[in-house]
Amino acid sequence: MFSDLSRPPLNAAELRRGLEYFSALDVVDSTGSTNADLLARAGDRDADRSVLIAEFQETGRGRHSRTWISPPQAQISMSVLLRLPGIPPADLGWLPLLTGIAAVDALRAAAKVDAKLKWPNDVQIDGKKVAGILAEVGETAPEPVVVIGIGLNVSLREDELPAPEATSLLLAGADITDRTTLVRALLRELAARLTAWERVGWSTADLAAVYRERCSTIGASVRADLPGGEAVTGTATDVDAQGRLSIDTGAGVRSVSAGDVTHLRPA
Repeated sequence: MFSDLSRPPLNAAELRRGLEYFSALDVVDSTGSTNADLLARAGDRDADRSVLIAEFQETGRGRHSRTWISPPQAQISMSVLLRLPGIPPADLGWLPLLTGIAAVDALRAAAKVDAKLKWPNDVQIDGKKVAGILAEVGETAPEPVVVIGIGLNVSLREDELPAPEATSLLLAGADITDRTTLVRALLRELAARLTAWERVGWSTADLAAVYRERCSTIGASVRADLPGGEAVTGTATDVDAQGRLSIDTGAGVRSVSAGDVTHLRPA
């Protein structure tokens, strides 16, 4: 379907090898949104741990309904559907942060890049965004069903980037830009993190500590633009057990649970 020989298609058979944690893995040439496709299956119990990857997304979405589109086969556009019996509803917000940890570790190990997290779940290299994560709740009863979407810029060239503050693995000088290898690394890390989290009864104490180690926002001067229009400026000092960003404003510490954060100087 696609003709750019420098961007080969994913090897679906190789992707499925040895990834027993996931019940199904499908690759499609094109779709509107992999998240939307899996959300439509939220009521299907057989869809638990399904993975859907698109070679091209026509209407890919990021946080706050921002578009996330790239040329065909230049990006990883992947979603995972998870049923999570027993998880406290208050801890669902940790899923995109956990996915961010998995993405950072996969890129460090497989692509040999110095990936870091900008709160809450943007994956950056040298301060530029290389991957975004979007988690959406499909159902809450009888158990939560969440779809996690990952968009990773792999072989985008400078003139193909969606914004000046974005980058790709190619531009960052990654050791590996083979998307099949990268998807396998991402899914292995995600499965390991989810398994470990469930094993400790969804406790977030250790997860928060691991997140802090990978978060470049802590220690940076930041501005957080909150959903209601308020802006909070100060020094980011911590990420707490609820995944909230603590900002020392000089007049006290504010805990931010949602918002757009801008680093005002390098962390």
